Amino acid sequence: MTEAEQAIGTPDAGKAEGGAGTSAAGSGEAEAGRGKRRVGVLLVVAALAYLIDLSSKLAVVAKLEHHAPVEVIGTWLQFEVIRNRGAAFGFGEAMTIVFTVIAVGVIVVIARLARKLHSLPWAIALGLLLGGAFGNLTDRIFRAPGDFQGAVVDFIAPSHFAVFNLADSAIVCGGFLIVILSFRGLDPDGTVHKD
Repeated sequence: MTEAEQAIGTPDAGKAEGGAGTSAAGSGEAEAGRGKRRVGVLLVVAALAYLIDLSSKLAVVAKLEHHAPVEVIGTWLQFEVIRNRGAAFGFGEAMTIVFTVIAVGVIVVIARLARKLHSLPWAIALGLLLGGAFGNLTDRIFRAPGDFQGAVVDFIAPSHFAVFNLADSAIVCGGFLIVILSFRGLDPDGTVHKD
């Protein structure tokens, strides 16, 4: 290589360096875009879970409260409105304010996790948890007696099981999915680890 070629550099070398830089920048942008899409999925799933839960509660309170249970599958599954001041499935009725604080804590943790969310399954799981937590938290804030101690509306009454609602179902499904993802070694940021 002549001194002149060394001074100006070869065009191919410049292209290779520029290509690598462009590729790295493109990869960084793709990562950022992928993260945003996953947060969008989380928010859509959460909104759907919340709206389905809210609309189901409004409907059953308007149509079924203070009425005899409605048989869906004989006595195996009925719709019966119950006001629950405890946790999911009727546990801990004397600890309403504690469960309200826990629900707020869950929402804060999910908001923090969302910043590094690059996994679609985790986005769905966290969206279910978020929607369910907001669904029951709405009841605790706005239903009697109020002051973050309101009773949650439960109405799905299987035979020989606690009465629950769709927010409880979303929380349980989201939690179950998180357990599966954790066992498989998939982290919220999309990386896979093996212990």
